[in-house]
Amino acid sequence: MDVTNTGKRAGDEGVQLYVRDDVSSVPRPVLELKAFRRVTLEAGEKRTVRLDLTPDALAFWNIDMKWLVETGTFTISTGNSSAALKSVKLAAVDD
Repeated sequence: MDVTNTGKRAGDEGVQLYVRDDVSSVPRPVLELKAFRRVTLEAGEKRTVRLDLTPDALAFWNIDMKWLVETGTFTISTGNSSAALKSVKLAAVDD
């Protein structure tokens, strides 16, 4: 995601990536923080911040105590806080 310092001084910003399993066979948190990065930007600087999302970030222990990624949709959200997020949908499908 792109981060811009619109201020007149250098500053830090935290970029957060959350995952929500839209339909799960077991109860899961509404939002799970899966990645974050703090960046320092000079006044007026714009930078693209990359956060990697691996299949393991979508996995969980199911009712049979197996670590897996279930098929279905996930909402991937990024922002500087959990209250200010932009989201996209991701589908996990069987091979």
